[in-house]
Amino acid sequence: MSEKGVSIEATGLTRIYTRGIEEVVSVNNVSFQINKRDFVSIIGPSGSGKTTLINLLGCLDNPTAGELRLEGRPIFGSGKPLSERALTKIRRETFGYIFQNFYLIPTLSVRENVMLPLTFYRKAGTENEADKLLVLLGIDHRKDHLPGQISGGEMQRVAIARAMVNKPEILLADEPTGNLDTKRSEEIVQVLLKLNRDVGLTVIMVTHNQELARYAGRMLEMKDGHISEIKV
Repeated sequence: MSEKGVSIEATGLTRIYTRGIEEVVSVNNVSFQINKRDFVSIIGPSGSGKTTLINLLGCLDNPTAGELRLEGRPIFGSGKPLSERALTKIRRETFGYIFQNFYLIPTLSVRENVMLPLTFYRKAGTENEADKLLVLLGIDHRKDHLPGQISGGEMQRVAIARAMVNKPEILLADEPTGNLDTKRSEEIVQVLLKLNRDVGLTVIMVTHNQELARYAGRMLEMKDGHISEIKV
């Protein structure tokens, strides 16, 4: 992993959607930066713009206005726009994505689900990464099981391992505990903490749960498309 420094820098980031005859400002002139090896939680009520923001940060959506830089490199809003091929390369090499739904393929084993991204793209040194991650996340004893044979918490660990198999720099987690009970939710956040502290991964977690959000080193709050920092 890279040394300490700025990982993500957003300046005046804005996303406006058209809904019928009205415009909806989902992210409104947001500016902030996230350092490498930070664990940042983003909280806020439904409709506040959290998911839109994390999609912008992860290059899954394009801003209407503003700038986004990754490790100092302009991605949106400065100079010539990047091609879709360049954005695809950034997504697969820089980011790992975790969602509320696990999106595991039911007919594939745990290990096969984790290895799925390697079918499409294999970063140097990832040959044995799936097995290492299964051990790291405490689910290596489940590697030959199908998703329907393991618990919800274990399914999310599989999803985390799959997100990490290509050794991303930044892990984006959008409501990763939304389908889990309180105990399993805390277990997943502890896994993210471990990856942040021991592996050096930058973690950005969207959640509506303030108790879980406080495990992060930094808390940002979204409200009506605006963002502010909360003291942890």
